[in-house]
Amino acid sequence: MNQQEHAKRNLLIMWFANFFVAGSMTMVMPFISLYIESFGDFSEKYVQHWSGLTFAITFVSAFLFSPIWGRIGDRYGRKKILIFSGLGMALSIFLMGYVHSVWQLFMLRFFMGFFSGFIPMSQAFISTQTPKQIAGRVLGTLQTGSITGSLFGPMLGGILADSLGYSTTFKWTSISIFISALLVMATKEFLLEAKKGAKTHYSSKEVFKHITRNPVLLTVLLISALVQIAHFSIQPILSLFVSNLHGSANVAFYSGIAFSAAGLGNLMMSRRWGKIADKVGYIKVLVILLFLAGIFYLPGAAVTNFWQLVIIRFTLGVTIGGIIPVRIAYIRQEAPIAMQGEVLGYNTSLRFLGNIFGPMLGGFVSGSFGFSAVFISTSALLIISGIILFVSMHRHPKLVKHIA
Repeated sequence: MNQQEHAKRNLLIMWFANFFVAGSMTMVMPFISLYIESFGDFSEKYVQHWSGLTFAITFVSAFLFSPIWGRIGDRYGRKKILIFSGLGMALSIFLMGYVHSVWQLFMLRFFMGFFSGFIPMSQAFISTQTPKQIAGRVLGTLQTGSITGSLFGPMLGGILADSLGYSTTFKWTSISIFISALLVMATKEFLLEAKKGAKTHYSSKEVFKHITRNPVLLTVLLISALVQIAHFSIQPILSLFVSNLHGSANVAFYSGIAFSAAGLGNLMMSRRWGKIADKVGYIKVLVILLFLAGIFYLPGAAVTNFWQLVIIRFTLGVTIGGIIPVRIAYIRQEAPIAMQGEVLGYNTSLRFLGNIFGPMLGGFVSGSFGFSAVFISTSALLIISGIILFVSMHRHPKLVKHIA
């Protein structure tokens, strides 16, 4: 089996691994706030506050460790890290099914963060086996694996939570992630051949220099945090918003539908956005997607019924779905293979930084100003991100080269 055949086989295996991980992680997202409510008789503001903190704490430890895992992956390979990550997440989530207080859940979510990053690491794993010219299309294809999992996960999680209870759902989720770790064992790790004379190892100082000497690349990395702040601000309180719109009957299931609507939009367009970006340029497409996402999110402030929310989540998914693969394809183009794991590690770390502040921002804004204010602030952040990248693109046109 040659490298091209191995690459296709690896892509297929990692597609299914990402499907199981994303599906498992999103199975529990819709009812974290409801799970906290089940621990005692708490006020709505208390639940919103702790939903944001408990959701965000995972990304604190993930933020700290992502560049370290990326650097280790560059030196020793990503396959072992993917297996380790899957097993660690499976154990953490399994134990969450046995907690009886907010603090126990909070600490296990923190512990899980050390092993988070399976999907970003799998993107780095596939990226370093993919020619630059087709990176957007290939990474977009890989993205559909996690998107498909995200599409079914919330609805399945909602059904399991409503029928079997929250604790049992956590236990089933852990089994699904364990399967992902087993799938990775069947992959074959390799790197594309570097150009003659190219370095095979870079120090962290050299990686920093490479990033800071390319203002557009630096901007793309920093925007990762802003996009995640915007996207995750609504996540931990979405089930409460659904309950407010639809009522308390089968709220976990309907929350799952609202989560999955964005996944359906993602699934339809992720690969297509990657293919378009391969042809016309990654930065140009990123700017368009950021503006469109901001515009599509704004009507959420005026939602008065559940199905309006579902439609808005779907249109958001159409645009958000292209941002991750296009961004990673751009990094694949701009960073030498020998440092890509670490550069993508910084990208992941900044995404997790956004994941930390997004839920806390959403919890604070909704608790203080209402749900509508969350949609307005989210829309503003996405449009600001688009403006920042647009300005950077026009200030440094020579750095926005594209390999067609």
